Amino acid sequence: MPIEIKELHIKIAVGENESQISDQSTDVSESRDEIIEACVEQVLEILSNKEER
Repeated sequence: MPIEIKELHIKIAVGENESQISDQSTDVSESRDEIIEACVEQVLEILSNKEER
């Protein structure tokens, strides 16, 4: 029997120390872009699935 999740609430707290920012600024910006891109893709997929119903 499949389980359908109708709502999913995710809370994320992002915090950085200033000393880490200078060392990892390029890595952080690249990883943020990847995370944002993945989130947008998943949201669009969820919206298209809702429209199909």
